[in-house]
Amino acid sequence: MSSCLCLDCKKDGNSVLGDGKFQSRFRKSSLVKIIEQEPGIQFREIMRLSGLKNGVLSHYLEKLEKKGIIKVIRGPRQSRFYPPRITEDESMVIKALRKQTPRNLLLALNKKEGLGFSQLVKEVKKSPSTVSLCLSQLIKDDIVTTIRDFSRKRKYYLYNKQLVYRLISEYKIKRSEQMASGFEDIINSL
Repeated sequence: MSSCLCLDCKKDGNSVLGDGKFQSRFRKSSLVKIIEQEPGIQFREIMRLSGLKNGVLSHYLEKLEKKGIIKVIRGPRQSRFYPPRITEDESMVIKALRKQTPRNLLLALNKKEGLGFSQLVKEVKKSPSTVSLCLSQLIKDDIVTTIRDFSRKRKYYLYNKQLVYRLISEYKIKRSEQMASGFEDIINSL
């Protein structure tokens, strides 16, 4: 008998859905579908959408990652899940689009590039410290760049406008994630 507890590893696993292997395949395909529809999704959101418990979800995500069916990018305090086709550059932009203030900064710069800091603060309606923190991360991630104009004032531009525009067009954010992101902005500004 194996030490694995998932239904596809048990020899005699039967369930309400019938064959244990069928249920396991169903769970895996459901998880892949969630990640395909919501690239950059975090663990807790997958758990909420799938209805799976923490340990069961961890097990299936680990199996999918090992097989190369999904890609996991681990960062401090969070892991994000992506389809394998998502590039590193795309994952950085998607991560920013999943957070309220960075998303609003990218939307503002997508609309009109070459904005100054005070213009961006007005556009996103957040405190200067919050905007500064988010801009610093966007610059570090090579999503936004700065140039000093002839008057020596910094102007902000999208590093890869076509990529950001394409992902903004393709990407739809859920309301529940927007609310969670607002809370994240409050914590980050402290």
